[in-house]
Amino acid sequence: MNTVKPWYLSKTIWAALVSIAATFGSALGIPVDQAAHEGLVEAILQLVSAGAGAVAILGRMTAHSRIG
Repeated sequence: MNTVKPWYLSKTIWAALVSIAATFGSALGIPVDQAAHEGLVEAILQLVSAGAGAVAILGRMTAHSRIG
């Protein structure tokens, strides 16, 4: 693996975070099945990816120097 990406674009990281949240939810009496878990991971990843794209565009629009 030579490709580097930010941690917040990693499906593994988000799956682990959702798994932790689902465990806490289960302990509090909130049922979370496997299909909901997978759907939640995918939805979060899509939102994070869209947010990262928006931040990149805004960053470029407000930058004070050119890309060389």
